[in-house]
Amino acid sequence: MTALPLMNLIKLRGVPILQQLHLEERLLRTSPHNWCIINDGTILPSIVMGISGKPAELVEINSVLRDKVPVIRRFSGGGTVIVDTGTIFVTFICNKDDVPEVQPYPRPIMSWSSLLYSKVFQGVGDFVLRENDYVFGNRKFGGNAQSITKNRWIHHTSFLWDYDIKNMAYLKIPKRAPEYRLARNHLDFICCMKEYMSRTNFITRTVHALEGEFSIETIDMEAVGVESAPHTKFVHSSKLLTEWELEEAELG
Repeated sequence: MTALPLMNLIKLRGVPILQQLHLEERLLRTSPHNWCIINDGTILPSIVMGISGKPAELVEINSVLRDKVPVIRRFSGGGTVIVDTGTIFVTFICNKDDVPEVQPYPRPIMSWSSLLYSKVFQGVGDFVLRENDYVFGNRKFGGNAQSITKNRWIHHTSFLWDYDIKNMAYLKIPKRAPEYRLARNHLDFICCMKEYMSRTNFITRTVHALEGEFSIETIDMEAVGVESAPHTKFVHSSKLLTEWELEEAELG
């Protein structure tokens, strides 16, 4: 019987999303190992955009500046989300050779992940991968993004376990919205996972589903260390946008 590939599991709670993104990118680009990172909530409400996102098209810049809401541009693609304590983040970082049945392109990676989550949500709601989103029926509760390198890829998801209605007003309806959205506003388009399962149950089920694909080893955050060689220089590409950058974006 072929041994399952090893995956290191890091469980976090309330880690700031920018810190998480920096950890993910470093592990993607400098570590030789497979990783799963689960972060149960992030303390400060923050807007996170994909690497090619344009602030003026995606966020209400005047409101964001007035209320001092952080806007972060992450290193991966995908859309724009606002995250807070009600968001659960799950990230998979994999060597291509350890999941050879998955072609290293966004759609096959999404298909693989949706099969994994179909086990997590078995018997719970009407779960399906619709375009690039995880939905119950036709309401989104999980947004996804990927980044693919020569030998590795990352797939990370922000799950809306709960959300603050007023925070949704910071986001514009994107011009390139999925077809199934049908021009619905944010509140008609999304739903909360808390209507379907507890946070603890979701995290437990996710780890259990992974155990069917990998040999899981839990790693403490403090023990992660620097996975790269000491001489390796690494610069994070996820960053917090400055007020000046947002003001410039608003002016066009």
